[in-house]
Amino acid sequence: QVQLVESGGGLVQAGGPLRLSCTASGHTLSSYTMAWFRQVPGKERDFVAAITSSALNTYYTDSVKGRFTISRDNAKNMVYLQMNSLKPEDTAVYYCALRTYYSRNYSRTDAYDYWGQGTQVTVSS
Repeated sequence: QVQLVESGGGLVQAGGPLRLSCTASGHTLSSYTMAWFRQVPGKERDFVAAITSSALNTYYTDSVKGRFTISRDNAKNMVYLQMNSLKPEDTAVYYCALRTYYSRNYSRTDAYDYWGQGTQVTVSS
């Protein structure tokens, strides 16, 4: 059983940066594609970014391209989401996700089989 733990959320002013981190309890992340999703109350969980196991490929939703960067440090068993130029519409609970199987799709929630508990990001205007 994989347990993912996110950290780094908080309150930030619009235009500011924030970095989220994700690690796994008792499990190595290096073999798996990882992703970040976000969700606001009453809405579906939306794809933000994904990174393949080797970090050769990254994928982003259009609204965060040029502002967010997903990365990983397999030696530290960590995945990161660097968020710059934050906007109030980025406010959400951010979730780290992992999948243990191959899929061509990176943006669907059902393409991932393990999830963290989420970390709140609030961007004030």
